Amino acid sequence: MSAPIRSLEGHDEATILREIRAALHGLRFGSVEITVHNGQVVQIERKEKFRLQAQSQKAS
Repeated sequence: MSAPIRSLEGHDEATILREIRAALHGLRFGSVEITVHNGQVVQIERKEKFRLQAQSQKAS
C-alpha cells in the first residue's frame, strides 16, 4: 500500500513533524519517505508491508 498523505508545502515545522509521526504510528514493516523540493517538505509517503507466513504442517 502506497499513498501520499497530503501536500505539506507552506506548512509550519510543527505540522510537518505531526504528519511524520502520524505516518510512523503503528508501522511495523515498511518505510516512510519524505519528499523535499526547494528546501521544503512537499510530501510524506507511507509504504506498509504485510508479511504472511505459511503455517507449518505438523505430523500427527
